[in-house]
Amino acid sequence: MAEDRGSPWRRAAVWVAMCGGWLPAPALAQATDLAPACKPVDAPTVRADPQACRRRYLLQGVRESDLQTLYRAADAKRSGGDLDGAGDALDCAQAVAGAAAGWPTDYELVRRRGVLDYYRECTAEALTRFRRALHLAQRHEDRAAEAKSWNNVGSALRRLGDYRGALQAFLASLRVQRDARDPALGPVLNNIADIYRDLGDTGNAERHYQQALSEFRRIGNKIEAAHVLQSLGALALEAGDPAGAERLLEQALAGYVEGGERTYQLRLHAELARVALARDDAVKARRWSERGLALAVAAGARPPAPLQLQAARAARLLGEPRAALVRVKDALAQLPAQDSDRPALLAELAADHEALGEWPQALAALRESENAARRLREARYDREMKWMQLRFETAERDRTIAALAAENRLRAASLRQRTLALWLTAVSAVAAVLGLIVFFLRRQQRARLAEAARQARLAEEVDYYRRAAADLGVDRTRLQAALDSREDAVLILDAGGQVVAANRSAGRLLGQTGGADGALPGRALGELLDEPAAAALAQALARLEESSAPQRFEFRPRDGERLQARLSETGQGEGSVVLGLQPLAAEAAAADPAPAPIEVEHDAGDEEMRSSFRRALVELMLAVVEAWERSTGQGRLELAEKSRIWRVTVDDGRLRARAMERYLSLAKLPRQPRWRDVLRSGYYVLAECPLEEAVRSELQRHVDAVLTYTRRHALV
Repeated sequence: MAEDRGSPWRRAAVWVAMCGGWLPAPALAQATDLAPACKPVDAPTVRADPQACRRRYLLQGVRESDLQTLYRAADAKRSGGDLDGAGDALDCAQAVAGAAAGWPTDYELVRRRGVLDYYRECTAEALTRFRRALHLAQRHEDRAAEAKSWNNVGSALRRLGDYRGALQAFLASLRVQRDARDPALGPVLNNIADIYRDLGDTGNAERHYQQALSEFRRIGNKIEAAHVLQSLGALALEAGDPAGAERLLEQALAGYVEGGERTYQLRLHAELARVALARDDAVKARRWSERGLALAVAAGARPPAPLQLQAARAARLLGEPRAALVRVKDALAQLPAQDSDRPALLAELAADHEALGEWPQALAALRESENAARRLREARYDREMKWMQLRFETAERDRTIAALAAENRLRAASLRQRTLALWLTAVSAVAAVLGLIVFFLRRQQRARLAEAARQARLAEEVDYYRRAAADLGVDRTRLQAALDSREDAVLILDAGGQVVAANRSAGRLLGQTGGADGALPGRALGELLDEPAAAALAQALARLEESSAPQRFEFRPRDGERLQARLSETGQGEGSVVLGLQPLAAEAAAADPAPAPIEVEHDAGDEEMRSSFRRALVELMLAVVEAWERSTGQGRLELAEKSRIWRVTVDDGRLRARAMERYLSLAKLPRQPRWRDVLRSGYYVLAECPLEEAVRSELQRHVDAVLTYTRRHALV
């Protein structure tokens, strides 16, 4: 049966223990005071103002790294039961340390927050912080901090009911301290003895208590030596040796008296009274309890509940149940609702009522005692279940890690086997590796050469496409020579209305120099006309694209006489337009002379060949538009604008490339198609667009198909 310790014992013992860096697990294992709600470990803490913290704790002259004053303030508030104030002090310590604090400060703040969670009964959260502190100490190889953290971890595990894990943690702390030749082995030995005592291993518990006692006596710590003697006395009483227990407890009392420790003496008097009652010596039990009560009055302290309990038992056994009843009620009135001493006091209250013959009150007190004990068990069960949940989650993570580690071991074993095989065939393996390296390098070289050749071929193809597109254009020198030999006024326009060539007669009618060296070629004809004439020219060009029939209109150039114009296609398939001009006179208008079209005779072939040619043109134009849209993400209107091959007009407020759209359908294809412009469009996309290889090959196939027809019938 575990030793019965209550809140006063816990507060006194833990304060001393925290200063030394260890948690007294026996004193804390059964602490069940009502605590505030536990916050998650990773919950953000409130940032404190460093200046306000200095003013609050009178730290005006303290250095940024000097945090001991704040640590002492936190310890004082915690020992006084002000847990929130202790948390505020730690927040101030963190603010004063700042972001540039080193790992020792981080370690101490994490560990102290864990101790605070331990006091708040947030044991799982405390355990998480203790393990973080342990990780920091291990990473920086601080053996003293590591031993302290292992001890804290063991205390938290013991409270959670994981005695095996707690024992392993305490043994790890002991091992680290011994490796570091730390002389302060007493606390951890005492904790190990407590664990063995909880596990029912009396032999190991007594052996470690004796070792702890020797360590405390060696360093002259009389208080802790007396504490160990008290634990040995309780162990002897549990083993059925009240005489030996009384002897050990009296030795512990002498140690407390010599060390001037009054708080522990109160609990020890309760233990001595309990031993006397175990020996059926109620008189001696009363004597010990009265001495303890007198000591509490002299110290101005409230008598602890166990001392009140033993005094009440002694009074009842000596025939004073009413006095015992009053004492128990007084003790219960001063206890918190969740104090661990409450069930025993309620049970004594039931016995007192029974001794007085008050059976209903005795039954009610007994029921309340059972309820209080049940609540304590449930609280302990909740803690253990929470810990089991954490252990399960940790076990799942460990299982995953173990599976990965096993897989890594298998891979490592396989790697070792392969390494052994490689050593057995070292010469051949080296040769094979060298061969693979040479092969890989040659393959890379061939790939680079192939890529360079592909880029060179692509550059040659682009240059060829551009030259081919230029060759398909109108030979301006040839046209200019042909036009200059004519007497009538003639201009050659492209699909956009720009002057490609003009003879001198046309230049004179338009008020320009004309000729090969004149100002007309290269200019837009609409710039030389007034607004109505330019609109008439645009309408005529649009109608010509729709019907391919000659278009007539009249206009007056700027500073010139009124002229009659006739638009017609050249008949060469290159998309050029012949514009014939003559002054508007009655006799000229009646005769309606028109310049002869500039044509080059060609063999059109039979009707089947002509249909195939027209179908090939439509397929090429469709392939051009598709390749353009896939490579650039733009539409056919942008193709017409950027290539400057097809005319863009405004139709009902919308821009349209009507001429190009006629080449996307066999039904709309002109009678005499401008196959040169179709080929130029294909060459433009091949030269200017980043095409995929499959798309480029398909487009080139359609271009070759059209070229086959043109070459077969000498159209080029």
